Amino acid sequence: MRGLAWLLSCWISIPMVPVARAQDTGPKLNLVIVEGEGAINNIHQRTTREAIVQVQDENHKPIAGASVIFLLPSQGAGGQFANGSQMLAVTSDSQGNAVARGIQLNRAQGQFQIHVTASFHGQTASTDIHMSSAAAAAGTATVAGISVKLIVVLMAVGAAAAAGAAYAVTHSGGSSTTTTTASSVVTLTPGTGTVGGPGQ
Repeated sequence: MRGLAWLLSCWISIPMVPVARAQDTGPKLNLVIVEGEGAINNIHQRTTREAIVQVQDENHKPIAGASVIFLLPSQGAGGQFANGSQMLAVTSDSQGNAVARGIQLNRAQGQFQIHVTASFHGQTASTDIHMSSAAAAAGTATVAGISVKLIVVLMAVGAAAAAGAAYAVTHSGGSSTTTTTASSVVTLTPGTGTVGGPGQ
């Protein structure tokens, strides 16, 4: 009994060494924005540029088969995906790319973010893609592909040239000889929006 008690006391006095748990050694993820950052979208078109990210490992090599979730804001500027939701789940392709297709803009103007989260073998990474929605600027309507502002400017230039020519004629002492300068001739080509001088 004494020997058993001695062994028991020795066992109790041995310090307990904590066992370290093996940590997940899977690849760490990186998310790289490929397309969509800083895009300005026209809300009248109701569609936006595609948001594309690439999922990479810690060595910046593409990872295929990663789960990627795109999340649009629930209020304010933004919109929804073709599935009618603010969330879209896709899988990265063989190049590690994940694409958020079919974003349908709402009517709100302003900046918004698309929050992106990727996961692969227990590892995750996230980033934000910044975009904005805007209406067409006033006065930029086009006629036959030419800006209205451009037409107004051309008319003003033509009127000034005609006035100058008339003044030269009336103050030339009755001479019938007139001089036409390049600035008084304006070439307007519908559909192209180009302005040129004589011979153009």
